[in-house]
Amino acid sequence: MKKIMLVCSAGMSTSLLVTKMEKAAAQKGEEVEIFAVAEAEASKHFEEIDILLLGPQVRFLKSKLEKQLEGKNVPVRVIESIDYGMMNGEKVLETALQAL
Repeated sequence: MKKIMLVCSAGMSTSLLVTKMEKAAAQKGEEVEIFAVAEAEASKHFEEIDILLLGPQVRFLKSKLEKQLEGKNVPVRVIESIDYGMMNGEKVLETALQAL
């Protein structure tokens, strides 16, 4: 089972996106665990995730998080603003799975 972590400022705005991604995963028969955390909590989950997705509003954290995840083989991607704004769970899930 793949673990996908979404990170945003407070972990709030991404929770709706998580729900939509879970729904899309269920429809596709993908076995994934998806959860959202605030930026301050992200490092607590580094050992258990397969990919980290950043909300567009925290894209500035990408290089910092990539450095922290160095050697762990965990890709860090920024969610496209349009997909985030439209809460397109299917597209965001697809992007995450392709990166894996």
